Amino acid sequence: MTELANEDRFRLHVLLANQPQAIRIDESRMIVYGLAVDGEAKIVLNPIGPPERYLRAVRELLSGQILGSPGGYPVYLQRWTRMGQMRDRSLEPLLLLGEPEAVVAAACAPGLTDELARRAWWAMENAENARRMLCNPAIAGGRMGPTLAGFLLEFLPFETDTEKISESVRWLLQPGLIAANQIQELWHKAARRPAYLLGFLQALPEALPEPPGEHPRAARLRAALADLHAQGNPGARLLYRVRSAAGQAYLQTLARILAKPPTQDVVQGAFDAARAYFAPLRPEGDPDLPLPALLAEAEGFCSSSPIPPPACACQLALPELGPDLAAMRVLSGLGYGALRPVLRDTTAIGSLMRRKLQPVLEPVLKQIRQLQGG
Repeated sequence: MTELANEDRFRLHVLLANQPQAIRIDESRMIVYGLAVDGEAKIVLNPIGPPERYLRAVRELLSGQILGSPGGYPVYLQRWTRMGQMRDRSLEPLLLLGEPEAVVAAACAPGLTDELARRAWWAMENAENARRMLCNPAIAGGRMGPTLAGFLLEFLPFETDTEKISESVRWLLQPGLIAANQIQELWHKAARRPAYLLGFLQALPEALPEPPGEHPRAARLRAALADLHAQGNPGARLLYRVRSAAGQAYLQTLARILAKPPTQDVVQGAFDAARAYFAPLRPEGDPDLPLPALLAEAEGFCSSSPIPPPACACQLALPELGPDLAAMRVLSGLGYGALRPVLRDTTAIGSLMRRKLQPVLEPVLKQIRQLQGG
């Protein structure tokens, strides 16, 4: 077992006695930093033996003093603290361990406060922690929200993982985090980046920039379904939504994503977003069906059951709505079940993936065009 130098042991005890708000360790420079109310404390370590073993001894001292556990941050906690299951009262000590995994645990916790978010950000600034904290409404709406958003916005051009890009855009678009001109700039970049578009689709389904205008037959539908809409009929409400300018913008954006998706994550994300948008037509949730089964089921949506679903009353009021109801039913069932037959044994991305997915994507785009009036 590596022993600490007496000087380092003494200075670490002094640091803890002064009740720091957070501690971080610069492993490359062998420096321990402590966040105080009036600034930072700094301890330059004097390692005895291999640096990695010495740092382990430093963390063991911190853990023994803070948690009463000299073995360091308990490894078995890592999985469930990343899932946000750490008790709120345990968060403050986690930030005093100089342990990156402990900071992640705090960042993931639902009970994280704005003040603890400030300390966690000081302890570990990176895009992943920014995303973790911005998904917490209390942090996104607090003083730390704009700080985290500013970091993510600057880092976004350097992000390469499409799933993380979409997630970053989604959290950036929460109210009050970035300025209107920054949102517009992101939207212009999205013209060439389907992963950006997916983030917009997830964050602003009812307020996408530059809507194309309402469906050409929107007024006819509103007149025919006014009573059903007033009664709360799910089909009427969804048709109103889809034929509005906001709904047509949603369909246009969804089609742009699926026309040239870069990765499987983007396709899956778009399918999940569509399923959520059209969920009123399928209250039972994700059917996990392949596309041919979804298409066949949607074709008989209003005719195969002795008691048609409530949404089918829209077709009785306006018979031309049959294909629209079928299209919405298909989109409400999109999920991995539709992708599994062609993606089960491949990690393909880009043009190769799109060729494999053509038997799925083209019929889905056809349903979207139906709802756009074509």
